[in-house]
Amino acid sequence: MITRAYRHSLNGSLLAPGQPLLEVKGVSLRFGGISALADVGFTVTQGHIHAVIGPNGAGKSSLLNCISGLYRPQQGQVLLHTGGEQGGEADLIRMRPHRIARLGVARSFQNIELFRHLTVLENLMLGRHVHMRHRLFASLAWFGPARREEIHHRGLVEEVIDLLQIQSVRHKPVGALAYGFQKRVELGRALCMQPALLLLDEPMAGMNTEEKEDMARFVLDVHELAGVTVVLIEHDMNVVMDISDRVSVLDFGKLIADGTPGDVSGDPAVINAYLGEELSA
Repeated sequence: MITRAYRHSLNGSLLAPGQPLLEVKGVSLRFGGISALADVGFTVTQGHIHAVIGPNGAGKSSLLNCISGLYRPQQGQVLLHTGGEQGGEADLIRMRPHRIARLGVARSFQNIELFRHLTVLENLMLGRHVHMRHRLFASLAWFGPARREEIHHRGLVEEVIDLLQIQSVRHKPVGALAYGFQKRVELGRALCMQPALLLLDEPMAGMNTEEKEDMARFVLDVHELAGVTVVLIEHDMNVVMDISDRVSVLDFGKLIADGTPGDVSGDPAVINAYLGEELSA
């Protein structure tokens, strides 16, 4: 369960609910003669779960890569608004991934990107690296300030372990875990960064119905208990319509709809491009 300690460290960077947290403005990304994104723009509101949907090849993962700094688009802006005493606005397009992470942006990947030979606990502790101040040799000595810092970070990691219900596998190598547990660990490592904005790239891909229900509940818990704003890429439309506050739809790299789940599910352009049939909101 997420406790006051986790939220206390996070809340100083949060905006008030309802304010714009992330603004994507006119983002265009090309690979040679191929256009992956074309003049894409939308706003993610603080406190929302914002889904990005579209057919395969629509540019969804490319968009997350632009936000997290893995890709640098040729045009546009990705503006992150930060809270706290030094609140302001940062254009993520001009930043490297590690600087974006320090601003409070974390992500999971469509393909699991964990250290398979390390334990669950060790993988999660790596998610705390952006918050660690002491250098490697001081941490290895594990005394004085380094020890106190280690205890503090371990306490926050334990909260994430409890939230995701992975206590029983905390000391097992990630490579020995079932796929569903590996996806939880991937989510957990991102959560251990205490992000203000969490980017999830198909967190339920390859899961059975029961595993999807569990993951959807974890995403909702993260959102409600920790106050984390979520940008979610997901192909399961029932999940998207159930948990999202707003939905943006991409098709061939272009934004064709942006609105509430009810508005998007009935949009003729979306139905023709992707859904195939009208969904119940």
